[in-house]
Amino acid sequence: MRRKRWTRRVLLVFSLMFIFMNVVAYIHAWKFTHFSSGGAKTKNPHQLSASEKLSALLFGINNPRPENQFKPSGNYTTIGLQSNKRIEGWLIPCDSARGTILIFHGYSGNKSSMLDKAVIFKDLGYETLLIDFMGSGGSEGNQTTIGFFESQEVCAAFRYSKQRSSKPVVLFGTSMGAAAIMKAVADSSLAADALILECPFGTMQETVEARFRSMHAPVFPMARLLVFWGGVQNGFNAFAHNPASYASKVNIPTLLMYGEKDRSVSRSETDRIFTALGGAKKLVLYPEAGHENYLNKYKALWTSQIEDFLDSLPSAN
Repeated sequence: MRRKRWTRRVLLVFSLMFIFMNVVAYIHAWKFTHFSSGGAKTKNPHQLSASEKLSALLFGINNPRPENQFKPSGNYTTIGLQSNKRIEGWLIPCDSARGTILIFHGYSGNKSSMLDKAVIFKDLGYETLLIDFMGSGGSEGNQTTIGFFESQEVCAAFRYSKQRSSKPVVLFGTSMGAAAIMKAVADSSLAADALILECPFGTMQETVEARFRSMHAPVFPMARLLVFWGGVQNGFNAFAHNPASYASKVNIPTLLMYGEKDRSVSRSETDRIFTALGGAKKLVLYPEAGHENYLNKYKALWTSQIEDFLDSLPSAN
């Protein structure tokens, strides 16, 4: 009898732990993929106190809906495109443009956060189309799928650009935006002239694990539970959302850029993506950069490397 009672108690404890972990993972997954309507954004993990980290681990982060803080300083046109969601873009013209650069932001970003790069592309002779992914800025909703359904929005922007001009189209994306670009090319065989990709993650599993490590939280089994529930909540197989796999279907000239102090994306993820890419490709490393805007520390170098890459394209000659 004592052994049976002990067994029941052990089973009860494990059952309660399993339920608790799934509840916490479900909350984290929802807050990771759905922006809130207000409140202060949760600080970076290294800025949190012990009690704040505990609260974030139990109840998830607060991630307010990203809103555009700035507008282009010169002439631009606001456009609306229908994809899986209604999305908004800014088309910034350039006299005698050599082509169009489509610009896609990262997780929890928006198109206004990419204006500094649009200025550089314009100086290099390209018009730009900056896109708000669903859930951000002027686009519909409050949801993000970390590049999965956003890939359809990349396709919509590309089709729009090809319809209005026969000049070269280059896809530029950072982090989640880079992942969305690779999925769009893999799924729809977009005939873009080139890709410029900054710090894409290798797999959904790895990027979630990195978030848990940054919080000094147990990666197993919580990361897998979050990926599972995130997929269930948003209607896709999150375990199969892997840019490293998409890269194997990319046969377009690609410039891949990575900061060697990146804590969100590992060097091994970057190397796997680079190895899988087909066609002409180049990997650029920034020794002192993390998962950040590379213009913060490497503006001149970034600009020259982008210019050299664009000048090397067959469409530029």
